[in-house]
Amino acid sequence: MEFWLGASFVDAGEYVPLAKAADRLGYDVVTVSDHLFYADYEAPYPYSETGAPPYAEGTHWPDAWVTIGAMAAATDRVRFATNVYVAPARDLFTVAKAVSTAAVLSGDRAILGVGVGWCEDEFRQTGQDFRTRGKRLDEMVPALRELWKGGRVEHHGRFYDHGPLSIAPVPSAPVPVFVGGDSDVALRRAARIGDGWIGNRVYKEDDLSDLLERLKGHLAEHGRTLDDLQVVAPIAKRPSAGLYRKWRERGVSGTLAAPWWMPTDEEEARYSGTDLKIASMERFADEVIAKM
Repeated sequence: MEFWLGASFVDAGEYVPLAKAADRLGYDVVTVSDHLFYADYEAPYPYSETGAPPYAEGTHWPDAWVTIGAMAAATDRVRFATNVYVAPARDLFTVAKAVSTAAVLSGDRAILGVGVGWCEDEFRQTGQDFRTRGKRLDEMVPALRELWKGGRVEHHGRFYDHGPLSIAPVPSAPVPVFVGGDSDVALRRAARIGDGWIGNRVYKEDDLSDLLERLKGHLAEHGRTLDDLQVVAPIAKRPSAGLYRKWRERGVSGTLAAPWWMPTDEEEARYSGTDLKIASMERFADEVIAKM
């Protein structure tokens, strides 16, 4: 079982010390989320009853790939993933170059977690078509993989069309692509073109069982099984080594953790800010990761 640190809604200056702590404590991946700007969005947030997003104006959303580069320079082992990067809100080459550069500078420790996004406002400002975002992502992922191989490649598709060209630098190993989202469309996308799947909410165990069955069905349509896809899912139950061993046997290869969301009374009395986050990470590492 891999432990992915869910570092959303933290200040930009905290990412490097959190990454250094994750590197030291045995976490496997540090995740970074993605938004371009805050506004009075016209688009409703789809995961709340009110349609309001769970963050306020002033919440930090640093550029994901710049942040990954900074964290990689300060660490040796831990990997980094976007959870998730709204790739179809950008053009093909912006995504290709940013991810490729981060992968090279990190020593092949970058993971591209992608999603189609919900915020039409962001697509409008970047000049990308919101209505075709899913179809464009389906075409973008294989096009990215070809560009990252190095050498001249060409692509002629419905949304992307370019003659022979190359980008540099390119990573020495393939960049893993994880697909986010738990709609049937997202699960089918993960089964068809993903190296992995990332859950976009915290799942009750019964719901996670049902989701894995849906995912197995979609994988079977492409001659694949759960052994061919890494599954990363937050679980709505008190963390324990036993819990994660059970779900690892059922096909879940990783989980997301942000221990500072559930600090102990002692931690809250003694620490604040970044120190509180790191103290809670240390406790989680001792109580869970070390016992796996």
